[in-house]
Order: sequence, then C-alpha cells, then structure tokens
Amino acid sequence: MDIGIRIRELRTLNGLTQEELADRSELSKGFISQLENDVTSPSISTLEDILQCLGTTLCEFFTEETAPVQVVFRDEDYFEKWDDELKNKTEWIIPNAQKNMMEPIRLTLEPGGETYPDAPHEGEEFGYVLKGEITIIIGKDRHHAKAGESFYYTPDKTHYIMTKKGAEILWVSTPPSF
Repeated sequence: MDIGIRIRELRTLNGLTQEELADRSELSKGFISQLENDVTSPSISTLEDILQCLGTTLCEFFTEETAPVQVVFRDEDYFEKWDDELKNKTEWIIPNAQKNMMEPIRLTLEPGGETYPDAPHEGEEFGYVLKGEITIIIGKDRHHAKAGESFYYTPDKTHYIMTKKGAEILWVSTPPSF
C-alpha cells in the first residue's frame, strides 16, 4: 500500500487542502506534502493523528476491503459527553462525522444550561428545537427559538446557546466543529 497516495485520497475525499489537514493535525503543510509524495514516512502516532483528522482509524486505513456504508444510526452508535459545569449533554449522533461535510449533534440543556462560547469560525450552523426554549447569542445579538422552530446563522461572531427552563435541539455544523 502506498501510504502517501492513500492519505491524499482521504484528504481530497474530505474536501481538505494540505494546509487545512496540517492545521487540524498540528503539523506543517510541508510535512503533509512530503508525506503525500512519499518523501517521508510518519511515525505511528503521527499517522494516527492524521487519520483521526480524516475520520478513520489505522485498522480502517490498512483494510483493503470496502465495508458497506452505514446509513442508519441508533442509540448504541452515539457518543455522548456530559458537561456538569455548563449543564449540558452533547450526543454525536453520526459516528466519525469529522470526515463528513457536516456534523449533526443532539444537544440537551438542563434548566440554566448553556454551551461554551464558540469563537468565530468559517462555516454555517443550523438547529431545530425539539423541546423547550433557547436563546441564541451571536455577538451582542440575542435570538429566541422554541420547540418546533429552527435557526440558521453564519458563525462569524462569538456565539453560544442558553436556556432558562431546559431544551433539546438538533444542531448541525458545517464544517464539523464539535
């Protein structure tokens, strides 16, 4: 197997430039270029870091068989993280979404809960309020949404979500950022 060509293929499939992959994996663009052109070889840990940024594992990378693509995801596929300080639970409802163009999550906010303020970044954010009411803070602006309503914005200012009484939302970010 030609590791450099395979990494270039995965990078291209993920829609990343060499510079974007370098930034995400905390390497230099020059190293990524040398790697893709088989001028250098990565250590195992560096290869694992690169592959994680490309949404795959060492095992998947070196497996020649193409496995069927999973289309339906269930509770047992989800990964969740509780944040007791901010009173929220994030559920990644599509495993390894970093390799996709968008990253959907289900966010549950307890009463008084909020998300961590996110710095401005490229991309777009969309959400649908499943339960409760939320306030979306974008820069100095506040926007309110309740169950059955959706929101959409370009995250060009510091932004976060909060609730007084609790809420559950489906939130989609592109490119993946959660």
